[in-house]
Amino acid sequence: MERIGAYRLLTRPGGGAGAVRRAAGPDGRDVAIRLLPPDAAPDIARMRQVLSPYVVDVLDGEPAGPQPYVVARFVPGRPLAETVAEQGPVAGAELRRLAFGLAKALDAIHATGLAHGRLGPETILVVDGAPVVVDFGLDADAAAAGDVRAWAAAVTFAATGTSAEGTQTEGLPADLRPLVAAAAAPDPAARPTAAALVEALSRLDLPAVPSARPSAEPLSPRPAPAPGPHAGEREPATALRARGPAVARGWARLLAAMAVVIAVALAVIAPIAGLLLTLGAVTLLRAAWEPSLPRALGRTLLTVPYAAAATVAVPLGLVAVSAFGGEIDSLSAAAFGAGAGAAVLWTGPGVSAPRRQLERMFLPVVRRPRRLAAAVAVLGGLALLAGVGALALTPSFSPLYGLQGSVEGAMDRLQTAVNRF
Repeated sequence: MERIGAYRLLTRPGGGAGAVRRAAGPDGRDVAIRLLPPDAAPDIARMRQVLSPYVVDVLDGEPAGPQPYVVARFVPGRPLAETVAEQGPVAGAELRRLAFGLAKALDAIHATGLAHGRLGPETILVVDGAPVVVDFGLDADAAAAGDVRAWAAAVTFAATGTSAEGTQTEGLPADLRPLVAAAAAPDPAARPTAAALVEALSRLDLPAVPSARPSAEPLSPRPAPAPGPHAGEREPATALRARGPAVARGWARLLAAMAVVIAVALAVIAPIAGLLLTLGAVTLLRAAWEPSLPRALGRTLLTVPYAAAATVAVPLGLVAVSAFGGEIDSLSAAAFGAGAGAAVLWTGPGVSAPRRQLERMFLPVVRRPRRLAAAVAVLGGLALLAGVGALALTPSFSPLYGLQGSVEGAMDRLQTAVNRF
């Protein structure tokens, strides 16, 4: 497996300077590694001081040597360029929130003495409608005034879908036009600072300024972005969405957890069919997360030995407990082992992609309160029924009924041998 420093690559190596590689850290955390030219000298320590929910966390890096690189938290978002190309220009309150988030990002970067230097539709990722700025601090000659002009161009692009250098303001809301025009002034000295942009934008109609923090927990506490002046005047139908992506991700995780509980319970009720369905499900979900289906299948197969160990260890443990009194049903013990194996396939060490993809699939549902209520009711009810069934029903090893008899006989003999001691 190819590595860069302590990080295991999850995408193919190569590409040279400027390439971005997804990798896993020593703790299993998903990261993005930006490869830099040999003469680059990024100030990693200062980059790590940039604390904003609208700027990617820089975690590590190598500022010198033949292959400098910067390690940042992996952001599960899409570039602004792709978002606008697919969904069309951003308008209204969404555009104001985007402009505010980008200004907050630049203010946080400039506060450490750094500048971005490359702010644009390709270095702005959109996560749940909020911007997250990446690849900052890589140009040694970048200036804060240049970032402000780039802010104007990015806001104009988001509003119009065209690159107009921030000089054409016809497609912008009236309250944004003077700010964008000032930020795009030809004279750098005449442009406002990022902090001045934040102050001016905070006075606009920003009904819901979301937190752009990706799903992973931050390395250090971060102040929440200040709500707009009308934050308390939202309609009930949009209350959930207004509380930001963090709430939506929490509900998505809950729904994903319910789905996993159902899958594990099915593996207890029908061990063979349940395990096969789990293997297929986690592989397909990985395929939607990983670069290719063969890679997804390979990563699933790497988890199978751990799942097999759990499948064997749980029945043996139950049999060992029976030696201290009582009797364990042989089929039930084997079925609980299958459930443990299924749980490992979903939640074992280093396993996160299937659950994260489930969460991503549920995000469109949780943003609509009625759909969320229906999903919670349905999945919650199914999880309850599946749990009761796993405890009350006799396990079925269909279609391998011969295996069922073999497993039951082996477990009975083992339990008899243990009880003799």
